[in-house]
Amino acid sequence: MGGIAEFRTVVFDCPDPRKLAEFYSNLLGWPVTSVEDDWVVVSDGGSPRRLAFQLAPDHQPPQWPDPGHPQQIHLDLTANDLDEAEAQAIKIGAVKHEHQPSEEDSFRVFLDPAGHTFCLCRD
Repeated sequence: MGGIAEFRTVVFDCPDPRKLAEFYSNLLGWPVTSVEDDWVVVSDGGSPRRLAFQLAPDHQPPQWPDPGHPQQIHLDLTANDLDEAEAQAIKIGAVKHEHQPSEEDSFRVFLDPAGHTFCLCRD
């Protein structure tokens, strides 16, 4: 069943597109596939698995869980070993969020280098 449109890309506003693209390239194991002045893309070559990062000099990161500055969007990424994934994510520049709402440790919340939230989830 077809829809009105097909999904193409999730785009993140950020102050440094190349830096954030390199972070997600390392996190996901996807290469940087396109670099322009204010637009960088990482992709595994599949469709629609593509993230883009665009320059937004005035980007203000969310302050989740503060409802006055909500996260608006986040990525849920699966990992077989959460402890190992956490250590590797922190090594490449992620910060573990102080607010961890999972009671069974089924997911963990992190901030990327531009302050966007993402979760590492048990597969």
